[in-house]
Amino acid sequence: MNLYSAGKVAFRSLRANKMRSILTMLGMIIGVAAVIIMVAIGEGANQRISAQIASVGSNLLLVIPGSTTSGGLRSGFGGAHTLTMSDARAIGKELSAVRASSPTMRTSGPVVYGNQNWSTILQGGAPEFLEMRDWKIVSGRNFTAQETEAASKVCLLGQTVSDYLFGTEDPVGKIVRIKRSPFTVVGILDRKGQSPQGQDQDDTVVVPITTMQKKLSGSAHIGTVGVILVQAVDADRVKEAEQQVVELLRQRHRIGQGGTDDFSVRNLSEMLALAESATRIMSLLLGGIASVSLLVGGIGIMNIMLVSVTERTREIGIRMAVGARERDILSQFLIEAVILALTGGAVGILLGAGGAVLTSYFAGWTTVISPAAVFLAFGFSAAVGVFFGYYPARKASRMDPIEALRYE
Repeated sequence: MNLYSAGKVAFRSLRANKMRSILTMLGMIIGVAAVIIMVAIGEGANQRISAQIASVGSNLLLVIPGSTTSGGLRSGFGGAHTLTMSDARAIGKELSAVRASSPTMRTSGPVVYGNQNWSTILQGGAPEFLEMRDWKIVSGRNFTAQETEAASKVCLLGQTVSDYLFGTEDPVGKIVRIKRSPFTVVGILDRKGQSPQGQDQDDTVVVPITTMQKKLSGSAHIGTVGVILVQAVDADRVKEAEQQVVELLRQRHRIGQGGTDDFSVRNLSEMLALAESATRIMSLLLGGIASVSLLVGGIGIMNIMLVSVTERTREIGIRMAVGARERDILSQFLIEAVILALTGGAVGILLGAGGAVLTSYFAGWTTVISPAAVFLAFGFSAAVGVFFGYYPARKASRMDPIEALRYE
């Protein structure tokens, strides 16, 4: 008996017991669908976290004033005023592994236009700030170096602020009042979405760093900055840039051998790698848990095939009596088991893809149906069919024809 004939016989036998075949396949259907949905949720979480971290900017370092411990006291973010404008300029000009740097400060305050007002995040930066953060301008222009030097009252609006204050009106060239001071809107930022911390990055107003220091921050430490944003030349030199920044600031701040840094450097690329690693482990964990149901489905197939072999003992005996060889019987029952597993796997893939789409629609989660996960689930279901179908098929093929014909 060739493979085609064995397949026809197997299909005929499965059609004769439709309900039992469907119930047998149910385990495989649920298992494959669960694998597809779980992996899709894990991949979606991975891509979403990566996109949020990447939206902060690429190849970036954050230099923060203060250190973990200083003189026995803990000094976290904002707890010290050790970074200056000249530190930022030196980092940008003197280090070979650094492409650009920007001092930044942030505070919050009301922005008013006409009878509309909105409280938002106010950020100060150098003209390079937008390029380093990968923020585009959709209307108007960026502020210039001359405007930064002169501490001009110009600003860029995020999409959320623009929507609340101006609606459909074009804000460029209009005057808004920030903390009661008049500012000219020179540009509108492109939409960025949420940050890794879940903050709306479009709910912001960007002004020159000098304007922030002199007009808006209200800080008594004029000349100091909140954070220095540093961008490495490329991804391969981020670590080198980090070392150069540390060495330069220790030299400028006259920190001797063994002294405690009065600043901290955070590598956003390492944060991205850690987040991707964590979500990848979560995807594998979810896929592994879902794979258990595939094994349960395989055991169900073996159970039903053993019942089928017992019920069809006389049929096996007759086939052997008219010349069927041992391998013909083996292939017939093995093909039946594989057909059950593969059909269940195919239906499971369709249900899994549909389930992933529905999960994304109703729960609002990002899901990504991975082709690798689909092929893996389908291949695994075929392997389950062969593995759990072999024993019943082997048992059928080794029957004694005489005893099989006597079976009642």
